[in-house]
Amino acid sequence: MPEQPTQGEINSKTDPSVSKQYDSETPKQEQWKELYEMIDGKNVSMLSTYRDGVGPVGRSMAIAKRAGPDILYLANKHSRKFSDLEKNKEVQITVQDTKTQDWISISGKATTVSNDDPRIKELYSPAISAWFGDLKDGTHDGTWKDPRMALIEVQSNYIVYWKKEVSSLGFLKEVGQAALMGSVAQTGVHREFSAEEIKKERV
Repeated sequence: MPEQPTQGEINSKTDPSVSKQYDSETPKQEQWKELYEMIDGKNVSMLSTYRDGVGPVGRSMAIAKRAGPDILYLANKHSRKFSDLEKNKEVQITVQDTKTQDWISISGKATTVSNDDPRIKELYSPAISAWFGDLKDGTHDGTWKDPRMALIEVQSNYIVYWKKEVSSLGFLKEVGQAALMGSVAQTGVHREFSAEEIKKERV
């Protein structure tokens, strides 16, 4: 049900849409489990790097694998994202479900690995070749052996996500009632993980 904002939230400059949906009751292990289910259910994310003179630059990227709280990508090392990462390792990953409106934001640091990392062969699938092409020179063939094929590993240091907990009809009803009553809609849960919590989860 919608909840009225409080004067305390206003005085403390708190965003009531976050504070009223912030989940501090669900055990962390259950929160991690739901986060992993959300990530594993999606193949595509937006990876944003930082470019000098421009700022954040995003592009759609297929997730090759989730390794605990960290994300792995296979990518062409000739792409501009690699020159971005040479200067600034900080990145942001976002994932959103347009049907449910669930979303995830992961902030972290990226490491890049050349073609000799054995994980590249493990993560490679033939469909990836479509983004590389085969130059027919016996080397640049778009497979895991292609020297252009590189690994990006993003180690998370802050994660926040929101998960809808009402039906689509309930969502519309909740938002409508809140707007009519001057209250704040309660449609889901807002959760976050600190760097220390992520470190413990990774171990």
